[in-house]
Amino acid sequence: MKKVFRFLGPYFYLLPALLIIFVFRFLPMLYAFRVSFYKWGMAGAEKFVGFSNYINIFKDSNFWQTFGNTLYFAIGVVPGSLFISLFFALLLHKSIRGARFFRTIYFLPVITSIIAVSMVWKWLYHPNVGLVNNLFHLFGCRGFNWLSEWRGIFQMFFSSFGLGIPIKGPSLALCSLIIVSIWKGLGYNIVLFLAGLENIPSQYYEAAKVDGATQWQLFRFVTLPLLSPTTFYVLIMTTIIAFQMFAYVWMMTGPPAGGPLGTTNVLVYYLYDHAFNFSRYGYGTAAAFILFVIILTLTLIQRKFIESRVFYG
Repeated sequence: MKKVFRFLGPYFYLLPALLIIFVFRFLPMLYAFRVSFYKWGMAGAEKFVGFSNYINIFKDSNFWQTFGNTLYFAIGVVPGSLFISLFFALLLHKSIRGARFFRTIYFLPVITSIIAVSMVWKWLYHPNVGLVNNLFHLFGCRGFNWLSEWRGIFQMFFSSFGLGIPIKGPSLALCSLIIVSIWKGLGYNIVLFLAGLENIPSQYYEAAKVDGATQWQLFRFVTLPLLSPTTFYVLIMTTIIAFQMFAYVWMMTGPPAGGPLGTTNVLVYYLYDHAFNFSRYGYGTAAAFILFVIILTLTLIQRKFIESRVFYG
């Protein structure tokens, strides 16, 4: 009997947390999965439609546009956030005067409300009174309609030289949101990289310097391998957050859905629009589960091909 209690004892300690997760996470997910198979309106379930919601989503050209926009957004945010945050973390890791002050400054955007950040950046991007265009005018350059320009950045660049190319790229409006997203999450990633840098034992650097290693070699063969667990974590979390982007689209370029010609419409905004603006809850829930599968697939791919290169020391 004592062996039974000894075996079950830890599970009793976990039971309260497991019940909370089951009631407030697992059960709603099961219920939402059920809703995705119905034509579900304001009054509840109207008709069982099976996989029709999923099939209609894949037939919708707007879905594929939002999927492409989301990919563009993730491709811009993930590497940009990784490299920039690592660069500033390396600077702040050094013993410089006022390092704590700079660490605080870089982290302030993280704790600032997304609504406030969106409103400030919307003013900065204003075509007439915005600070960004005024800086361009100061150097004799013309400004842009940052949040209302539907043309792709590659199309804009090559057309300025009188060249036409079939590749348009992400719209200028979407690139503007990418910049805001990188700036907003920069401080959080800097803190993570700083923690990883602090955990690297100094004797590795001392031994490498004795062998005549240069600063680049120290970074390439000591810092990067020992920082790889932190880099891998930041990569996965930044990717997940990028695919869940919604607030900037809503606050800075919408409604109507997705800003100029839908070029800033992303997957989360797409499912929100159908579920809450058009009251197609079954359709919106199906889109949410498609997004879940996309994020899960990308995470598994990252773990499969990247985690094997992570050095856990």
